[in-house]
Amino acid sequence: MTNRPKFAAMYRGARGKCPRCGTGRLFEKFLKVADTCDNCGQAFHHHRADDAPPYVTMFIVGHVIVGAMLYYEIAYQPPMWLHAAIWLPLTLLMSLWLMQPVKGALVGLQWANRMHGFGSGSHEGA
Repeated sequence: MTNRPKFAAMYRGARGKCPRCGTGRLFEKFLKVADTCDNCGQAFHHHRADDAPPYVTMFIVGHVIVGAMLYYEIAYQPPMWLHAAIWLPLTLLMSLWLMQPVKGALVGLQWANRMHGFGSGSHEGA
């Protein structure tokens, strides 16, 4: 059993590509993972990303937004309506922007670690 490259698989998944070949599409829709890769035939129907992508996205967005918000508050002391006008839309946009790459990276990590059915079957090679 050969090792699969973790960082390459996560990078490919984050780009929305198949973690195995790097060419085929990983997603059918915004967050719906395709059943199989349209290039190499790698099956994805058994992936188990579940709640991990939203948690990781919230972790990243929360740290960036709260850090920037605290800096902005200390440096400029803006009124609360300005905080709301800046940080609420930025939080929403950043969350939507990161959700698919985070999910793709986690599916790529599962593939590289042979988790949840990615280690068995006819597509054993890296």
